[in-house]
Amino acid sequence: MFTRRQTLALLAAAGTIPVLASCGPNASSGGGGGGEDSGTVRIYWWGGDLRQTMTEEALELFGAQNAEITVEPEYSEWTGYWDKLATQTAGGDMPDLLQMDEAYIDSYGARGSLLDLESLGEALDLSAMDAKVLDTGRLADGTLVGAPLGIGIFSVGVNLDLLEASGQELPDDTTWTWEELRETAAAISEWGADQGVTGLDFFGQGAAELGAWARQSGQQLFPREDETAVDADTITSFLEYAKSLIDEGATPGVDAQIEDVGAGVEQGRFGTGKSVFHLQFHTQVQTFASASGAAMTLLRLPARTSGDHQMVNKASMYWSIAATSAAPESAGILMDFLLTDPEAAKALRLERGVTAFPEVQSAIEDELDEIERICLDFARDLQAEVSPAPMVTPADAVGFGEEFTRISQEYYFGSKDAQATAQEILTVLEGMQPSQ
Repeated sequence: MFTRRQTLALLAAAGTIPVLASCGPNASSGGGGGGEDSGTVRIYWWGGDLRQTMTEEALELFGAQNAEITVEPEYSEWTGYWDKLATQTAGGDMPDLLQMDEAYIDSYGARGSLLDLESLGEALDLSAMDAKVLDTGRLADGTLVGAPLGIGIFSVGVNLDLLEASGQELPDDTTWTWEELRETAAAISEWGADQGVTGLDFFGQGAAELGAWARQSGQQLFPREDETAVDADTITSFLEYAKSLIDEGATPGVDAQIEDVGAGVEQGRFGTGKSVFHLQFHTQVQTFASASGAAMTLLRLPARTSGDHQMVNKASMYWSIAATSAAPESAGILMDFLLTDPEAAKALRLERGVTAFPEVQSAIEDELDEIERICLDFARDLQAEVSPAPMVTPADAVGFGEEFTRISQEYYFGSKDAQATAQEILTVLEGMQPSQ
C-alpha cells in the first residue's frame, strides 16, 4: 500500500526508534538534556534550483544579522527528501530546522519527533499570523508542530488567452457549479478539437478533488470527532461526475489524463497551453503562466450547491523543529527570521506560498510581478470566506492518495461500477482513520 519512501518516513517517526523513544512527546532533548543551545542550526529543505538560490540569499541576510548563530544548509529534491530524513531520524541525526509537508506532519509530529513550537517563547513569535492559517500546523491534540511557510488554496486556474479564443465567457466564480464547469469545458473541447485543446485537462483521480467534493457535501475524508465522515453515496457521486466529464468531452479520456499527469507540471496540457481549466493549489499558477506564456487568472472551485464553495487554506509546507534539536532556540530565531523579516520575504517572494503575515504581504507586494500579485490578491480575498482547515493527514493515511488514484482508475477503465468502487475507497479510508 505504501511506497518505500512513505514506509521509511512512517518507520522513522514511529516511536520504535531508540533516539525518539527516549524523548517525551514534542519535548526538546536540549542536546542530550543539558539544556544549553549549541548555536549551530542545520536547516533542511526540498526544492529545485530557484528555491535553493532564494533560500541561500535569505540565509546570507540572516547570517549578517546573527553572527552568533551558525547555519548549515542542506537541501534535496522531493524524491529523495523523505528517504534522507527517515535515515537521519533513525540515526539520531535529524536536522534542527526542516521543511515539513502536510502529508507527513502527523507521522512525525504525533509520535514526538517534532518540537512544540509554542514552547519556544520569545525566540519565535507567530502571533501576527492568521489563526485559521496557523492552526493548519496543529496536531489533533492541539500541539503546534509546524509553522506554515505560506498558504495554498485549491482552486481553478484559467488560461485567459484560450478562453477568449474559444468564445466562452469567464464564469462567475461566486455562483458557478460543477455542472457549469462541465458545460463550459465541453463547449471549449468541441471548439478546440482540431487544435488538441480541451476545456479541462483532468479530474477524478486526485485526493484533493475528492476532499473538496466531500467538504461541499458536509463531510470530511478524515473527520474530527465533531465532523461527519465521507460516505459511499458521496464518493459515488464524485466518481459519476468525473466519468460524465469524459463522456461529454469536457476532459480527455482516462488514458490521456494519466499521460498528462505523468508529463509533469510544465509539459502537461495546461502548462503547454492545451487546456483552459486546471485544478491546482493557487500559487502553482505562477509556474503554469511561465511555462505557457499565457495570461492566466484564478477562480474559486465550482460548488455542488451554488455559492457553497468550502474553500480552505492548506499550508503549502511548514517549518518544523526537531524535538531532539541541540539548538531549539537558535532554530526558532532562524525560523522567525525566514517567516517575518521583510528583507528575507523579498528574497523568498511567494515561491513557497503566500505568506500568512499581513505586514510581510504589504512589505513585498511592490516587489511582485503580475502573476504573483494575482496569487497574493486571491489569497487575501478568500480569507473572509475560507472554511476551517481539515485535520492534517493522519499518519496511517500517507498512502491514501496513491490508493485512491489506483482504485478510481479501475472505474474509469470500466473494470468496476461506481458503487463498488466507492465502497472499496471507503474501506481503504476507514482503515486509515486515526485511532480515537
